[in-house]
Amino acid sequence: MSSSIVEEQEDQVNVKISDVVRDLNCNGYDIFLVVSSTWQCSPGKEVAWNLLSLFTASGMLCLEISLMAFLLKDNYMNAMEALSHTSIVSGIIVFVDTLLKAIYVFGFGVPLFSHNVGNTGTIKWSLWIVHKLLLAAAYGFILFVHFSKWREKLPPRPAFYNYVAVMFVFSAITLFACGLAGIGVGLGNWLYDLTVLCYHSLYLPFLYVTFLADFFQEEDFLLDNAYYSEMKDAGFFDADWE
Repeated sequence: MSSSIVEEQEDQVNVKISDVVRDLNCNGYDIFLVVSSTWQCSPGKEVAWNLLSLFTASGMLCLEISLMAFLLKDNYMNAMEALSHTSIVSGIIVFVDTLLKAIYVFGFGVPLFSHNVGNTGTIKWSLWIVHKLLLAAAYGFILFVHFSKWREKLPPRPAFYNYVAVMFVFSAITLFACGLAGIGVGLGNWLYDLTVLCYHSLYLPFLYVTFLADFFQEEDFLLDNAYYSEMKDAGFFDADWE
């Protein structure tokens, strides 16, 4: 009796899942979005999802702009002056960006962070195209200056140009995805969500590999040399020379 009840419940669950997939019109691209769409489109969770997405995007943008502003202001006399200038620049840009997104999401009902675009799909992708175009233009301008006669005005760090080149390519791919999604190509939605996933999951490891890995390795190397010098001065290696 109990086994039949369990089987009946499993059949009901499978039917519900099939209905959800059919209602979402899932194809090879949309299956990638089923889990996130189910949560963000649930009744009563759209506001929470928009707030979470808004603050997450603002935090990542603040980190990205702060890093660029700090590296470009490498000629400051002290770190505190560079940090204060960086905080002001990134704070103003992120505040304006967050305010505009909040107005469009909560004021005009444009689902910037949702897949239920409805009749506002054109507005949504137009805003994202402008946003990604500005980022790509900023990174592209830095690369242009690097290969021009004004390159001495940029910080002489190879890691900096590697970072800018990768972010320029990534911004261009995201811009291309937004353009495809804006004209109704299904691949554009899938590619855009893939770039968002990669950005939020791989950006911090990318920063570590680009800027911090060598620093920590260098510190470890210097620390090992210091330990070796102390042990040599204490006579631990005298037997090796005899």
